[in-house]
Amino acid sequence: MTSTAPDGVPPPEDGGEAARRDPRAARSEQTLAAVVETALQLAIEGGLQAVSFGEVARRLGISKSGAFVRTGSQAALIGLVLDEYDRRFMAEVFQPALAEPRGMPRLDAIVRRWLAVGQRRDAINGALYAFSAFEVRAQDSPWRGRLQQGVSGWRQVIERAVREAVEEGHLRPDTDAVEVAFAINALMFGHMHDFRFLDEERVHERTAEVYGRLMSTYRRVGA
Repeated sequence: MTSTAPDGVPPPEDGGEAARRDPRAARSEQTLAAVVETALQLAIEGGLQAVSFGEVARRLGISKSGAFVRTGSQAALIGLVLDEYDRRFMAEVFQPALAEPRGMPRLDAIVRRWLAVGQRRDAINGALYAFSAFEVRAQDSPWRGRLQQGVSGWRQVIERAVREAVEEGHLRPDTDAVEVAFAINALMFGHMHDFRFLDEERVHERTAEVYGRLMSTYRRVGA
């Protein structure tokens, strides 16, 4: 996750002044964006292991070297893919929720938007992280640290929302923000599993119901 989370989402790249002056630079920026977008779709469809310069080039109709030269290595391309994945997730889920009042309204909005995004099958709902966790191994994956960073960043956003709910008097003073963030994250990953693997028809409603019961155990009396 980028260093701007959770307070802001980095603005889209505009190619810079050089790109505006030099049409070749602009085309290069456009090609890089297309390479990252295509690689992201490959990751969504088949996991990070499915990302290859050969397949990216084939889908874009360019040479393999033309795809490779934009990033220089598969590890760099994976990093760009995960950065874009994080940016979109922030833009669709966390950033809009920040417009809600502090406390439970904001935390509820995060979960509600996460579930809404999860009803689509484009995987911009954390599924890439969930599934990639089973692809990587500590001893041989260059992406493990980056994946851990992304998941930790998401949990920190949730933890902060929980702490704000405690500060606003919506949740009990003894509420453990780390524990609640863990439970919400586990619930959402279970939602992804059942939606994508078991094709459960009521998984969205069931997840919302379980979330409601979970938070009721932490609510402050009278809040």
